[in-house]
Amino acid sequence: MAKYILKRLGMAVLTILVIIIILFCLLKLMPGSPFNNERLTDAQRAVLEAKYGLNKPLLQQMVIYIKNVLTGDFGVSYSIQTNYPVNKMIGNKLLVSFRLGFFAAVGGILIGMVLGVVSAIFHNGVLDSVTTVVAMLGTSIPAQVLALFFLYLFAYKLSWFPLTYSAKAPFVSLLLPSIALALSPLGIAARFTRNEMLEVMNSEYITLAETKGVPRMKIIFVHTLKNALVPLITTLAPMVVGLMTGSTVLENIFGIPGIGKLFIEAIQSNDYNVVLTLAFIFSAMFIAITLIVDIFYGIIDPRISLSGGEKK
Repeated sequence: MAKYILKRLGMAVLTILVIIIILFCLLKLMPGSPFNNERLTDAQRAVLEAKYGLNKPLLQQMVIYIKNVLTGDFGVSYSIQTNYPVNKMIGNKLLVSFRLGFFAAVGGILIGMVLGVVSAIFHNGVLDSVTTVVAMLGTSIPAQVLALFFLYLFAYKLSWFPLTYSAKAPFVSLLLPSIALALSPLGIAARFTRNEMLEVMNSEYITLAETKGVPRMKIIFVHTLKNALVPLITTLAPMVVGLMTGSTVLENIFGIPGIGKLFIEAIQSNDYNVVLTLAFIFSAMFIAITLIVDIFYGIIDPRISLSGGEKK
């Protein structure tokens, strides 16, 4: 296990480096610069580029940037907040987006799994029909539409929640957008849990367990649900990363100072350091989730070998 994890960590670091290099080159090839202010003369732009080292050869800039990143230095903002450290700029915004995504992911997935289990147990019954409708609504209605509805009804009409994000009441402020974001993973988790559990429940080894008198609850929660988790985790893992890294539309609707909104602003203003730092964070989180999922595969289903394939 330790050897496998170290190998995957090495691959993860290499992957992140490749991603940073590609993004760095793409940003440099984009038209414009961080100093697009019309009031600046060509001479003033040249002075600013020399100050930040942007006049150096591309390869040299890239080496310097990667070296700084490996030491935890992500540079300063060029245009959004001039000369302000990117680490400090992103820190609080990342925490806000992480909270929003965490509430939505955990709440949506857990409730969706419960609904999927109930739907599978009472297959073709009333509860199955109700949970199926809920899952369909969750996956078909866009989060931004739900967000606008919640904002109008619960914040504007009923005044149960603040209209915009308040740092003094972060939990209450994030409740409505979290629910709006949670419905999509809820619907997906419910649908996948139901379908996978029904497939496992109809398999031969479950039938054999039933004939041997194994208690029904043990069959459902120990054998059936455990085997249904593998495809569910595979499907939901990338979605969790997306939720954790911010939802630009919802952050704009609720006035949430998260990194989704910052990312768009940094791209529009060619603020290279901010864009590269956020891309680095997104990539690192996705790779970390992928590694955790691979390890869980071996824990949830012992038939799966960590080196790939199934154990003989």
